[in-house]
Amino acid sequence: MTDHRIPHVTLPATAHESALELPAIGQGTWYMGENLSPRRDEVRALQHGLELGLTLIDTAEMYADGGAEEVVGEALAGRRDQAFLVSKVYPWNAGRDSAIAACERSLKRLGTDHLDLYLLHWPGNIPLKETLEAFERLREQGKIRRFGVSNFDADELETLHALPDGNACAVNQVLYHLGSRGIEYALRPLMQRLGMPLMAYCPLAQAGKLRQDLFGHPVVREVADGLGITPAQLLLAWAIRPVAGRRNVIAIPKAVQPQHIEQNAGALTVELDDASLARLDETFPAPDHKEPLDII
Repeated sequence: MTDHRIPHVTLPATAHESALELPAIGQGTWYMGENLSPRRDEVRALQHGLELGLTLIDTAEMYADGGAEEVVGEALAGRRDQAFLVSKVYPWNAGRDSAIAACERSLKRLGTDHLDLYLLHWPGNIPLKETLEAFERLREQGKIRRFGVSNFDADELETLHALPDGNACAVNQVLYHLGSRGIEYALRPLMQRLGMPLMAYCPLAQAGKLRQDLFGHPVVREVADGLGITPAQLLLAWAIRPVAGRRNVIAIPKAVQPQHIEQNAGALTVELDDASLARLDETFPAPDHKEPLDII
């Protein structure tokens, strides 16, 4: 699935699937399908990203009420086998039968017969045990290959992992960027112990109400200029940096402009030196206590 010359993250093997290598940077689709950009530009952007090795595409039934999935479906027409496709189910659609129906609606919008990964978008009121049963039925039916979760904090992830089949959870997708490092205190260490990769949404801190102008931060610009890269490339390279010698973060920035997609792909080849990392740590320190999970 991914070029071995670029940084990758390994999804561990399961009872039903072999281990799989994915590029450490994929493509997000939040705000696609909302007429913020011409649809043809969004379709071409995703296709251009595929050509540059950004083969993981993340979407959700929530995004533009299914509109983003339709954009992705158009982009993947005739090239579905080139992508690792991820979508997400609303918590209130994650019941024993409702999750099956929601997944089938997503598949129809995406124009495919299966998802590579299906995530519970955030914890809800439907018992996790019931959601896991639905995910297992979807897997048995060939409609999904793996399942995971999103916006789960450490205690919620531990609860999930203790359930039957909970240890088959492939990933946890959470907000993570240089200006939001709260997960580094408890959640990320837990995920490392579980051997569970992390998917980082909003790695450029440029979406939602908590939008931060990290691009314009003087230290970000200083370090990026010193390395001869853009602020976006610095933020992405930082998000996917190895920790304890291992890469376990897949960043999923959203981009529509060709130059932005090319910059994102270029970040895969950026190696941050110790001095640059130390400068960023000094300005954006890691947490020294448990913080509430950032969600947007």
